[in-house]
Amino acid sequence: MLVVAGSATGFLVGLTGVGGGALMTPLLLLLFGVAPLSAVGTDLWFAAITKMFATRVHQGQGLIDWQVAKRLWCGSLTSSAATLGWMALYPGAIESAAFLKMAVAGAVIVTASGLLFHKTLHSLGRRLRTTHEKRFKSLQGPLTVACGALLGVLVTLTSVGAGALGAVFLVYLYPLRLTPSRLIATDIVHAIPLAMFAGIGHFAMGNINFALLGNLLVGSVPAVILGAMLSARLPQAFLRWILALVLMVIGAKLWWGAHQ
Repeated sequence: MLVVAGSATGFLVGLTGVGGGALMTPLLLLLFGVAPLSAVGTDLWFAAITKMFATRVHQGQGLIDWQVAKRLWCGSLTSSAATLGWMALYPGAIESAAFLKMAVAGAVIVTASGLLFHKTLHSLGRRLRTTHEKRFKSLQGPLTVACGALLGVLVTLTSVGAGALGAVFLVYLYPLRLTPSRLIATDIVHAIPLAMFAGIGHFAMGNINFALLGNLLVGSVPAVILGAMLSARLPQAFLRWILALVLMVIGAKLWWGAHQ
């Protein structure tokens, strides 16, 4: 079952850039009963390694926008370091299983909402980009860094957000510059160092289950390569809607379970 879960998640990551945390962490919590901190820490390395294989495919196709990725890293890696420092100094603040489940559930629901409004945000960004070009372009850099900072906090705490929310931010901030395939590729390449950086912190805290990680990767590595190869050929809008609805149900179930 772990190999199958890894395969399904890896395939979606390759196709859409989404699912490394938004799907896998809830699955580990709900289906496999993994402790919350262990689920977050293990999933960070699962997402990072899985996306590395997808990046090789996208890089070979010349789809990655490195300037946008660097802007995101400026915010995300800095805020991830700050969040890890807070977790190390105040470990009691995150040891509650209910708190972590609620945090993951909240991140998943926000992610699903972002996917549902993906097209609306793209249209808004496109309109602002064309009608207020100079002002919009002057704000692109700082806003990209700020969005990266928000992702850094969310990913470090919950392992959720690097793919789905990253894509939502980028579709608004770069409505003309990033085609759907370039957006997926850039979003994936940004997520790798962020997940690894946060994963190193969780490794230092003893939150990684290596046996669990190995089983997940057996399924995800071949699946993510296949998904990345098909990403430019399948209807992204339809896939986002299906994924958003699935995430909304999972997030609601997690939230409800945290209150039981």
